[in-house]
Amino acid sequence: MNRINKVLKEKKNILSIYFTAGYPNINDTEEIITKLSECDVDMIEIGLPFSDPLADGPTIQESSTIALNNGMNSIKLFDQLKEIRKKTDIPLIIMGYFNPILQFGVEEFCKKCNTVGIDGLIIPDLPVEIFEKDYKYIFDENNLLNMFLITPQTSDERIRFIDKVSKGFIYMVSSFSITGAVNSFDENQKKYFKRINSMDLKSELLIGFGISNNKTFFDAIKNSRGAIIGSAFIKFIKNNGKENVNDFINLIRGKSSSKH
Repeated sequence: MNRINKVLKEKKNILSIYFTAGYPNINDTEEIITKLSECDVDMIEIGLPFSDPLADGPTIQESSTIALNNGMNSIKLFDQLKEIRKKTDIPLIIMGYFNPILQFGVEEFCKKCNTVGIDGLIIPDLPVEIFEKDYKYIFDENNLLNMFLITPQTSDERIRFIDKVSKGFIYMVSSFSITGAVNSFDENQKKYFKRINSMDLKSELLIGFGISNNKTFFDAIKNSRGAIIGSAFIKFIKNNGKENVNDFINLIRGKSSSKH
């Protein structure tokens, strides 16, 4: 069974953390994955930086620019990940835009993912219809799941089509906007969470965009299987360094931080 599906089956209140590969320094990728896997984290999303990240807010955009300037690219990322399965068994997902994957070659990219032990991809700008028609068989051959995003503007009909095609979780974007941390969700967002949760989809739901603290995390998991945090984690690394990531995870989970 794919590691993502194993976690979805066995765990609730799932916490998935996103970070940008090659940030803050080019060789930090493996260390950040290892540190996160030692904390109370259930999945890790590795951001493949891209020069035109349309769905990303200023925090992730800045981290992508720095990572690209550091020399991060697909070849470098796969090289950094080649020994990662000796260090962790946590589900690993690459999140990135379709252009770099297309340039690399979709089949070759998926093969490389399979070789190093990546479990799935999130490609915000790859429409589900094109995926199903042209690429799904490649993902299946390489035991890769592809997760799709929905927003408050996504129609029920389209959500059900995404649910039919999906083999992993559905990434439920908390608002129709770019990524970024907020301190709380408004009533419209909470109604949206409840509405989607009541659709009785076969796929599990993970909520992302705007989750930055214990309050937003618990608001998210009331109506989903778990939550995805990106911008707030990258800000934490920027301000506190990668050595203390356990403090951030404890803050989100509502646990007291351990001081060394």
